Amino acid sequence: MQTTDSKSIALLIDAENISPKYIEYIIDEANKYGKINYRRVYGDWTTDNLKRWKEKMNEFALTPVQQYAYTSGKNVSDFTLIIDAMDILYSGKVNSFCLVTSDSDFTKLVTRLREDNMFVFGMGESKTPISLVNACEAFGYLDKMLADDKAENGKPEKKPAKKAPKSTSAKKETPAKKEKVQSSITPISRIEAELKNIIETNQEDDGWAYWSIVADLLQKKFPGFHPRNYGKNIKPLTFFKQNKNFSVKIDNKVAYIKNKE
Repeated sequence: MQTTDSKSIALLIDAENISPKYIEYIIDEANKYGKINYRRVYGDWTTDNLKRWKEKMNEFALTPVQQYAYTSGKNVSDFTLIIDAMDILYSGKVNSFCLVTSDSDFTKLVTRLREDNMFVFGMGESKTPISLVNACEAFGYLDKMLADDKAENGKPEKKPAKKAPKSTSAKKETPAKKEKVQSSITPISRIEAELKNIIETNQEDDGWAYWSIVADLLQKKFPGFHPRNYGKNIKPLTFFKQNKNFSVKIDNKVAYIKNKE
């Protein structure tokens, strides 16, 4: 993620939806955009479910926002977060929001904030519905950041536990089907196809297109795009330079990209 201007940010985290293991990535990613003015985390702090989040409060200067679950089955923290976001919006103290959640219920909030010319970027896991991802101007997948960090630091993957031997006398049971979690990460084939179209539309007579223009249009089309989603934590220009379908050149510190015939 890259920006050309520093932003004042309201960081709002849905603790009931996001694991505290991502907090360092959340802070680091938000800091790339500018100054974090608000650091609020929402949940019912009277429950044991958020115990691990409590341990991170002092370390990362997070402000917990309490909301009691008056009715079971209702995520009341969602409503509290939305109300706070609108209060912050009308205070005029920030020009950007960072919403950390994988819950599509916040899609309307994002579109409402953008109607008031707020820059909104999100973070969540790969399971985040595409509606929320595309509502943001940029979106980072936290599980991909974590996986990439483990790979770079050479941390071994946990080996699966050995299965216990099947009992011959036990009655065979049909295993329950696990619901497959869909990923909102766009297939790289679609990214490549759209990139080709963008280059064709914006290329000069010699076939080269300004990378700055192409990158901006690609980001608007796919807010969640980043090479780390496909196993490479490198800059997008380097990522496409390694792709057999594109050519990249730097001329007087200006980057260009071209479709290969």
